[in-house]
Amino acid sequence: MPRPMLRTPQQSQTQADNILSATGGRTQKNQIQQMDKMKLDRLLRKSRSKEYMEAMHKLDAGGHVHNQHKVNDIINTIKQEFPEVEISGILLGCVSICYLGKPYEVHTIDLTGGIIEHYKAGEKLPNGLEKARSIALRGGYDFIEVYIDCCRAISSTGSVSVIPC
Repeated sequence: MPRPMLRTPQQSQTQADNILSATGGRTQKNQIQQMDKMKLDRLLRKSRSKEYMEAMHKLDAGGHVHNQHKVNDIINTIKQEFPEVEISGILLGCVSICYLGKPYEVHTIDLTGGIIEHYKAGEKLPNGLEKARSIALRGGYDFIEVYIDCCRAISSTGSVSVIPC
């Protein structure tokens, strides 16, 4: 049986409704994702707790490099700061000025590998942490949290400044 080449107005409207509802579903999903991102951004803009700040200041002690138990304690403190979210998927690590003296320039904690490392001047930082080096060296912040989409500079009071990367 031959198929009609032209659609009736009713068929055209039904097809248009189907297209709109399909697109609307994707738009709604995007809106939900944007709302979730806004909630996450709001959460990550909160001032950091005293415990969190103290844990981050312990990184410069130097002895943590060889003590995995202390490294794990610091990582757990970081995760406890953000109990509402799986932080290890979005936080790459933290970078700060190293006060151990020359030849060291910055130190990092890498959340993916659970490693604290001190880096010499000119030594490249791993896993996307390099983008925070210049911010840390400029001063004015205690440390820099490096996320997949931005850096968050943390002041001595725990306040957060978002820096697009």
